[in-house]
Amino acid sequence: MFPLPWFEIFVGSYVVWVVVACASLMMSRRAPASTLAWMFAFIALPVVSGLYYLVFGPRRLHRRRIRYGRARGRLAGGTSGHMRKLEMPNRPQLTPDASALAAVARRLGQGEPTFASAVQVLDDGDATMHALADAIGAATHHVHMEYYIWEPDSIGTRFRDLLVDARQRGVEVRVLVDAVGSGALNARFWEPLTSAGGEVRTFNRLHLSFAGLHFANFRTHRKIAICDGNVGLLGGVNLHEPACQTGAGLAAWRDAHVRIDGEPVWRLQQLFLENWAYCGSFDATEDKMARYFPLSMQEGKGLPTQIVASGPDDDNAPLHAFLLAAMSTARTRIWIETPYLIPDEPLETAMRIAELRGVDVHVIVPKEGDSKLVTAASHTYCESLRKAGIKIFEYGPPMLHAKTVVVDSTVALIGTANMDNRSFRLNFEVAAAFYDEEVIGHLARRFGTDREASNPFSARRRPDKLQLFLESVARLTSPVL
Repeated sequence: MFPLPWFEIFVGSYVVWVVVACASLMMSRRAPASTLAWMFAFIALPVVSGLYYLVFGPRRLHRRRIRYGRARGRLAGGTSGHMRKLEMPNRPQLTPDASALAAVARRLGQGEPTFASAVQVLDDGDATMHALADAIGAATHHVHMEYYIWEPDSIGTRFRDLLVDARQRGVEVRVLVDAVGSGALNARFWEPLTSAGGEVRTFNRLHLSFAGLHFANFRTHRKIAICDGNVGLLGGVNLHEPACQTGAGLAAWRDAHVRIDGEPVWRLQQLFLENWAYCGSFDATEDKMARYFPLSMQEGKGLPTQIVASGPDDDNAPLHAFLLAAMSTARTRIWIETPYLIPDEPLETAMRIAELRGVDVHVIVPKEGDSKLVTAASHTYCESLRKAGIKIFEYGPPMLHAKTVVVDSTVALIGTANMDNRSFRLNFEVAAAFYDEEVIGHLARRFGTDREASNPFSARRRPDKLQLFLESVARLTSPVL
């Protein structure tokens, strides 16, 4: 027996790993800075960086994207064609600034602004729970729900039981939950609903495979509900106890949601059906389309609203592009509430330049988020933005989970997306852009209330060197947080 040349085997394996990994990165043709960063990581830390890349890295999930594209294609003829037939001839007349901004979303495939017959801004989790329960209770044909977090606690169980009641009334019920965000759910939890005839699907199930290591990406982070095709709810509120005082008392998260009635709900319906079809079969018959996209009754008037969605299937990152356009054209104010402030370079630059142009840029973040790693990374951006003159405030406790943006008196957004790369490029997200002065004013006043309850970021305790180092390390992971 000859002794194995372990050193030569190690060196040879290392060289092969670096060559193959770097070649694979170069073929993906991503941003040069990102590609170089991964290359240096592969060279310096081959094992650690390899495992990290498998779980969180920017691999293009070709098979999933192809499957998703096919599911969307199967629905496109039925949903898009039916929606076009029902579109109202009159379209909202917007200000020049709002019209230019709406055109950005339209050219990114998000459709035109349409009229909502009613908009109800829901300023906390309890108001959202009441509004959602009322909408489910009033449904007569169908209830479609898509949620990132749905827990088997008192709140999650309550809404499952409300859906059981709806199904027993003859209402069609479809529920789509994310495999990671709602990982605590199982068939036993859903048995009362499925036994009543309701349908439940899990988005992007986890599998014990090599590809399954990439579990962190291609998630649905949306929190939407559609009732009878003319009532829609969306925002940051998940279905679990921390979301409301009923479940968590004074520790309930500060969040924001919105109920929309009318034509904009068709776009939410389309988004739900695309993800539903990706997770299983769906027969888009003409009769079904007529019930899922009912004729709007507002007769070409109401509150101008545009639904903007994004996902890992769309390289254009529409939500990111829309926010970048809004910040770049802001004249007086940019007010942001977000639980995760981890902007990429273009958004950070847009915020800095807006401040230099004299725009009032305010951002409210949670004092303590739901993830220590994210909070640490966020602190580094808060510090750099504060030094650039941007006013950063820390809210809470309790946790701030609202995801809202107000730009001038032009537009206000309520959505599901955080201010980070994961929301813009790795998750399925959605936001409602409102061009109505009353809705914009409501969100601006709520922002002012939250700002009064917050403290300036500069007032936080000066971190020691160890904490500064840990925050800097966390910042390195910010592209995938």
